[in-house]
Amino acid sequence: MTRIDEGWGRGPSARYEEIAARFRPIFREIAQAAIERDQQRRLPFEEVRWLRDAGFGGLRVPPDYGGLGVTLPELFGLLIELSSADPNITNIFRSQLGFTEDLLNAPKGAWRDEWLSRLGRGEMIGSGFSELSTTNIGDHSTTILREGNGYRLNGEKFYTTGSIYADWINLGAVDGSGSPIAALVPTRAQGVDILDDWDGFGQAMSGSGTARFKDVRLEPEHIKPDAARFPYTPAFFQLVHLASLAGIGRAAASELAQHVGARARIYPRGNGATSADDPQVLEVVGRVRGRAYSAGAIVLNVAEALQRSFETNISGVDPERTDIHLIADVETSQAVTVISTLILEATTILFDALGASAAKRATALDRHWRNARTITSHNPRIYHDRVVGDYAVSGKKPAAVGYRKIITPFGTSSEVA
Repeated sequence: MTRIDEGWGRGPSARYEEIAARFRPIFREIAQAAIERDQQRRLPFEEVRWLRDAGFGGLRVPPDYGGLGVTLPELFGLLIELSSADPNITNIFRSQLGFTEDLLNAPKGAWRDEWLSRLGRGEMIGSGFSELSTTNIGDHSTTILREGNGYRLNGEKFYTTGSIYADWINLGAVDGSGSPIAALVPTRAQGVDILDDWDGFGQAMSGSGTARFKDVRLEPEHIKPDAARFPYTPAFFQLVHLASLAGIGRAAASELAQHVGARARIYPRGNGATSADDPQVLEVVGRVRGRAYSAGAIVLNVAEALQRSFETNISGVDPERTDIHLIADVETSQAVTVISTLILEATTILFDALGASAAKRATALDRHWRNARTITSHNPRIYHDRVVGDYAVSGKKPAAVGYRKIITPFGTSSEVA
């Protein structure tokens, strides 16, 4: 059954159903054990392997390098579907997908070719940018210093999402002069210690805890040629979260409908012989579903803005001479509060259609709110409305977040204001 058959709308391209058919059996398998994983806090190593073997980590990698070469709207359509099965796993792949965008926007060369080929073969990347020891997000106390003909890495990272499942950690640090430097760190290298100590009440299996690095030896080929990132970096990573929320909404809507259909008990003031016949209960089901549908539609529309940003950048347009990347950022921020509110409401009001038995741990319906609340806390929505209002009133550009420089296809980098 396709998404349009289920009422979730047509995919973002004519070929989308063909692409999605490759992964939907895996998504279904992942969804079947989602409650058990949540209740037992079982890390989804096996499920991640299923997706790696099917080529999910190489979705955006060009076919010449072993990937599928999907567009950004196609990617985000698939992320919504995966998130409906388990949003933890979407978050596990978030850094992998971001690193892929780094490569796709980078100047052509041997380093880019090597890493695109690695991703095409199924190698996996985790995150190593955030630190609890710094005041400002994006600053680094972790160091990568030259030592002989190589480098030495020392420091500690938190929110290292996906790294416990990965082969490499995409890591940001500073060099001996305090300048930004980035590297791909082998997760099995001596001196690397990845802990499963993320204790959030949601997204518990995303592997977002601590990674420690003590005198880790890095070779020159591990160092990224440039610490720059792609121009739509903030919008991309935020949109992965929004796709996760849209998927959570779909799962909540589907499970609510199943519980209502199976519910035998009715309230004395009900309006039907069964809950499935009660128009007020059906109204709640419709409200939850409508919120999930709207969230998904918004995500796919914003993904088109990111696709335009990507195409503009790789075509050789000077990033300083176009607002296309700015617009992608604004469109994403415009969606943040709306989608966050839609899904937080949906995962709360669903209980109004059910009895107290729906609060039993066995149903695990609370996991949808817990996951949604955790995701919406990663990048607080309170700031996005202000940024959009400031742009609308004064034309002020949003401040660069998450990257210091932008990659151009000419092999040079420029500072982002």
